[in-house]
Amino acid sequence: MGAAGRDFHNFNCVFRRDPSIRVVAFTAAQIPGISLRRYPPELAGPLYPRGIPVCGEESLVALIREKRVDEVVFAYSDISHEALMHTASTVLAAGAGFRFIGPHATMLKSRRPVVSVCAVRTGCGKSQIVRIFCDTLSAAGMKPVVVRHPMPYGDLGQQAVERIASRDDLEAYHCTLEEREEYEHLLEHGATVYAGVDYHRILRRAEAEATVIIWDGGNNDLPFFRSDLEIVVVDPLRPGHETSWYPGEVNLKRAGMIVINKVNAAAPDAVERVAGSVRLANPGATVIRTRSVVSVAAGPSLKGVRVLVIEDGPTTTHGSMPSGAGLAAAREHGATVVDPRPYAVGSLAGVYAAWPHIGPVLPAMGYWEEQVRDLAATIENVPCDVILSATPVDLAAILRSSKPVRRVTYAAEEVDGDLLGQSILRLARPEKS
Repeated sequence: MGAAGRDFHNFNCVFRRDPSIRVVAFTAAQIPGISLRRYPPELAGPLYPRGIPVCGEESLVALIREKRVDEVVFAYSDISHEALMHTASTVLAAGAGFRFIGPHATMLKSRRPVVSVCAVRTGCGKSQIVRIFCDTLSAAGMKPVVVRHPMPYGDLGQQAVERIASRDDLEAYHCTLEEREEYEHLLEHGATVYAGVDYHRILRRAEAEATVIIWDGGNNDLPFFRSDLEIVVVDPLRPGHETSWYPGEVNLKRAGMIVINKVNAAAPDAVERVAGSVRLANPGATVIRTRSVVSVAAGPSLKGVRVLVIEDGPTTTHGSMPSGAGLAAAREHGATVVDPRPYAVGSLAGVYAAWPHIGPVLPAMGYWEEQVRDLAATIENVPCDVILSATPVDLAAILRSSKPVRRVTYAAEEVDGDLLGQSILRLARPEKS
């Protein structure tokens, strides 16, 4: 059971070469449009000359019964403990076993030092920490190399190993808007980014040019590589989620360093509640507090101006956040926020129906071309004067809009000291530590 990422990696690490086990299918959830395809033979290996079908998760019970399945392996992230056990109950009721693969069985060993940045939920601010590492290495004269959690939403065979070093590479790999959200901002900070499907091959390629490898996690998943330092980000805007979502709680308990981000945006009692939870779950971890500093691109005053706020898609969908940095910036600058929900068309209307917690913002959804067109049409429908785009991608370069676009960016700043920068330099230059 997966979502085009952890599922394929677990298969590659544990099942691909095991003749005693027959994998009959993957099921797909969370991400629209990723089922009804096949894990191709060139990735599945010689035991699977026809590849392996990828089916929608709604067919899970039928697959268990029709294929006489003995065991279901759960392999995706950012699911509440309650929903996870409902899933397990469904599997058990259908007669199959329910299994997790242990972290060490799928964490690949690197010849280079590895720092991993993961989180307890989607949208905690992993990217902000990764950018600090990129900037620190660049300032020290080293090229940042980031390996990103998989997002293979297209042709799996062609996406086995992706090396992204320029905007031209984004076009060459036909990256979706969601992929661009994760890769583009890292290019702006001087990084070379690897991603894809086959992380054994990806790791070997990354090692060839990296002094230290930065693992950039997806959702709240575990790292695919054994890490010399596991950093986990928690979010005081969602107190309690750090111990009630899978596998975020696993990350929390494993972490060597825990970053409590957004301390300037959350209520002080929420920050202290999360800090107490962190101490209880992992008393040996180093704890760092960071501010999330939101900035709006230069331009005329926004006071009283009608704005459409566009937020990062995954954060506001399965990340359970009603809004993000864009809405915070709009309110800080006194703008009048126009609610886009009545103007949504096509698949964007479906997004609001699927995730009714979303507030008066527009998620930057674009998993396929038609959805990008729906996004553009929705933007044009909204009666606003300015678009505030808080997605990490340069939306104005992708979508042609009749309205001006002002980018909203956000960066983490440590409250005390520079422990994050020092930590990666110790890995990159152990002889000087």
